[in-house]
Amino acid sequence: MDRENLIKLISEKMKLVRTEADFTQDHMAEILGISKKTLVQIEKQRITANWTTVAAFCSLFRDSQLLQSVLGGDPLEVVSIVAFEHYEGPLEKTMGGKVWWREIKNKGRFRLQQNLISKHYRILDEFDRRWSSSFDEDYINKRLRELSSD
Repeated sequence: MDRENLIKLISEKMKLVRTEADFTQDHMAEILGISKKTLVQIEKQRITANWTTVAAFCSLFRDSQLLQSVLGGDPLEVVSIVAFEHYEGPLEKTMGGKVWWREIKNKGRFRLQQNLISKHYRILDEFDRRWSSSFDEDYINKRLRELSSD
């Protein structure tokens, strides 16, 4: 997934997430820092949101069940991978891949998983902490080799 695809996907789901949160258009526009007119245009799919709005939306509504199901987990992780290409953020505890993930391989104390929905990869340790995430399979395999050789 690239920035353009993520923007399109999130723009298409904004109205549903707003409804899920039980917010009016006025309130949602205020939260996102955009005009109500712009939000209406996005919800009617006449325009797409800009990158800043998408990033803020995913951050502010990262607990949305709908948003998580569309992206296959934490929206902020997907935004971070798209923004940085590879994400080496602080170690975060995950659910270990019980939902939306398939196990690719194990190497030492690490395991590589792929998200069934977004198709991005991540490396978890034996405590289900995320060490690295990327859409790039070559990069994530290289990172797994590096981590497991330590």
